Amino acid sequence: MTKTTSAPAPVLGTRALNRATLERQLLLRRSPSTAAAAVRHLVGLQAQNVRPPYYALAARLDGFTPDALSRLMADREVVRIVTLRSTIHTHTADDCFTLRPLVQPARDRELAAFRTGLAGVDLDRLAALVRELVEDEPRTMAQLRAALGAEWPDADPQSLAVAARCRLPLVQVTPRGLWGRGGQVALTTAEHWLGRPAGPAPEPETVVLRYLAAFGPASVKDMQTWAGLTRLREAFERLRSRLVTFRAEDGTELFDLPDAPRPDPDTPAPPRFLPEFDNLLLSHADRTRIVPPAHRGRHWQGNQAYRTLLVDGFLAGVWKLDGQTLVVEPFDPLTRRARGEVVEEAGRMLAVMHPGTSYDIRFGTVRA
Repeated sequence: MTKTTSAPAPVLGTRALNRATLERQLLLRRSPSTAAAAVRHLVGLQAQNVRPPYYALAARLDGFTPDALSRLMADREVVRIVTLRSTIHTHTADDCFTLRPLVQPARDRELAAFRTGLAGVDLDRLAALVRELVEDEPRTMAQLRAALGAEWPDADPQSLAVAARCRLPLVQVTPRGLWGRGGQVALTTAEHWLGRPAGPAPEPETVVLRYLAAFGPASVKDMQTWAGLTRLREAFERLRSRLVTFRAEDGTELFDLPDAPRPDPDTPAPPRFLPEFDNLLLSHADRTRIVPPAHRGRHWQGNQAYRTLLVDGFLAGVWKLDGQTLVVEPFDPLTRRARGEVVEEAGRMLAVMHPGTSYDIRFGTVRA
């Protein structure tokens, strides 16, 4: 009897992974998709600050205007809520209810780190009190700390606020998050804001498929990094017969959807101006598909992330708006052709995000 052996999984090089990821992220070519469809496809947009989701969609969508996302937020079709990686994301209303229960184990772990400051606090009672407060009217974190501190004067105020956020799905209400509008962070429950009850947590397999559609091909550790969760291997294994597998150059097993796009590694990738905290740079354990090893960590300083520039699909520099000037600071010298393409893309981005305002575009010194 002849013993059959399965063929080794094909190897995907760095450029192949880069082009596949850019295509899934709507960055290889701009999509005609609506803002709502894009937010859903991308499984949310990281949004510690108000503006990044707007710049993220401007880089990805053809015909996008900031008002398109603002309207969705004002109409409560998208919301700002702490989900993946314990950070604020802009999600569709449906995904708010889907993803928040999925990442509850991570919220429980986060809460456990504050147990010293919560000694003697009945967390069920705290959750009930917070729900009553924020559903009566949206409250700021300062107001919640004051109210909870009056109830538990010996507890740590910051720990009490963290407990509120971890135990309840608290969304930021508008006008916070609207383009061109100010407003401090005020919170209420997702159920109250959206007018419907939350459902059960989804099966992890459902979210694995969505992650791969937006970020694949990817490893188990990649998705765990994106979600801020552990123990997702079993979900991938249950899906194995429905997926295809590859190997990265270092031997890591990568999973993907059979029919997902995997463009030729030599497909041209135009420059793109991305906001700080863009999901593209944060959603894999191995980020070399976007961040060359020589540039690792160069788009961060402490806890501050810079706005980033992609050239040929890879991190190539940072940028900023300084008054009426857009300053591009490349990490390496750019060719004349690349500089021309970067200037063209900068002009397009500025016309979308700041119409009617005149900006100079200049290149700063190459960052050492």
